[in-house]
Amino acid sequence: MEKVLALIENKKQEFAKSGLFEFMRDTSIDPRQRLAFAPCVSPFVMSFGEFNKYVFREEPTNDPLQVIVNNHTYEDDHHWLWFLQDLETLGIDISVNFSDALNFLWQEETKGSRWVSHQIFRLAFGASPIIKLAILEVIEATGNVFFSTAAPIAQELRTITQKELLYFGSFHLARETGHTTGTLEVDKLIKNIQLSEETSQEAFKIVNNLFEVFTELTDELLVYAKTHSFEQPFAKPRDILQPLKAA
Repeated sequence: MEKVLALIENKKQEFAKSGLFEFMRDTSIDPRQRLAFAPCVSPFVMSFGEFNKYVFREEPTNDPLQVIVNNHTYEDDHHWLWFLQDLETLGIDISVNFSDALNFLWQEETKGSRWVSHQIFRLAFGASPIIKLAILEVIEATGNVFFSTAAPIAQELRTITQKELLYFGSFHLARETGHTTGTLEVDKLIKNIQLSEETSQEAFKIVNNLFEVFTELTDELLVYAKTHSFEQPFAKPRDILQPLKAA
């Protein structure tokens, strides 16, 4: 498993160079604009709780690796509640027709978020505990990059609005270690697992595939943030090469 984790770490470093994160770190841009893509991640965020409950989790189990997976799912299966609260705090929780909401969630601009969800389901459903661990490690690695970048934006907004962001802020980041487990002992146990050549190749393929779709998602989110104002997140895209600047 050590080689799989090393691949994930290398891919994580590449992922951190995505254009979205450069955009999010640009303090010359209004902090609200740097999170203007928030509605687009709804399909993934809202699906993730169910992945944990119904795809990754298997109970009862006597498999020690599945126990590790199960324990992790109980930590992650409710984060969507923080996301909903943040949408309200960001002013994105506005009234729209139900049909318009459905259209938004299934349009081209949210395709990447849906596709990531489909791929995780495809790869994790019925998978062995060790493959589930590899998938979760990728999700944790990409999440750590994202929330490490988002937390400073949340802090800027807190200074401006006196309101706390939970999902995008340090509250969530503190719970995202970048690994499936938060203990050195269990991390070492996972790292030392010996994989067959067949399982190793399967894990390598899955890791590469997931980082690819997560990168495609960040590209999609960047386009959305550059073409939609945070004040009108559901309006038609505008031609905007220079995002709104901070006051």
